[in-house]
Amino acid sequence: MDKISQKDVDWLLNLKPDTKYEAAIREEKVKKLSLRRRLFKILFSLFLVIALGIIPFFILIRTAVFLNLAKDWNGWSALIGGILASTSLLGLYVLFLFRKVKNKKLLVQFGFGGVAALVGGFCIYGLMYLSSVNAKTEDVRDVYRSLHPILRVSVATTTLADNDLVITDIMRTEEDYISWGLTPLQSSLHYEQKNGFVHAIDLRTIGHSEFRNKALEWSLRAMGLQIIRHVGTADHLHVALPIKE
Repeated sequence: MDKISQKDVDWLLNLKPDTKYEAAIREEKVKKLSLRRRLFKILFSLFLVIALGIIPFFILIRTAVFLNLAKDWNGWSALIGGILASTSLLGLYVLFLFRKVKNKKLLVQFGFGGVAALVGGFCIYGLMYLSSVNAKTEDVRDVYRSLHPILRVSVATTTLADNDLVITDIMRTEEDYISWGLTPLQSSLHYEQKNGFVHAIDLRTIGHSEFRNKALEWSLRAMGLQIIRHVGTADHLHVALPIKE
């Protein structure tokens, strides 16, 4: 065994525990590191929600509107095109998340099949059903299926991010304008169009913050829909799917 010198003994005797100041500094560093980790987790979770829950359905609507207006596809065909685009993106997510799975063929079959069922089921729900929470009156719910299919799925998609969304009006007739003491419009997208569908809805803005209303307006505009903000006592958002001339 090596001999311990007096110098080593003196060094050991002079060891002192950390002062309160040093302990406080170390604790502060630990807190900052923990705060950064929590912030990173929150931001990463937010990214996952946007990437997995919102972007695929945004792509669905944007693609459907593009095919309908730019490529002159009918509403149902354009919607199917949007579903395929959304399914493809979600399928790529699945392939990335389960990239370590060895049986790629089985992964593709079940992965794309599963997301196709998910997106298709969501669209069928949006086409057929409007919650009473999202309708001002029962009359709005009664005429919901007269709305263009792309707009119906757009409403369902928007409620994923804004469950307080309220449709105040869908279908109108010339008699409605007369009963309101207004001159009937010659061409309103609230009328039933030649294709048998209504191409416009009104969304409530009263009772919501301006930030929320602007975010809703920008989001719907980014989807390719036509947005007009009507201000005044009947402040609302007029949302329409234009008709190609």
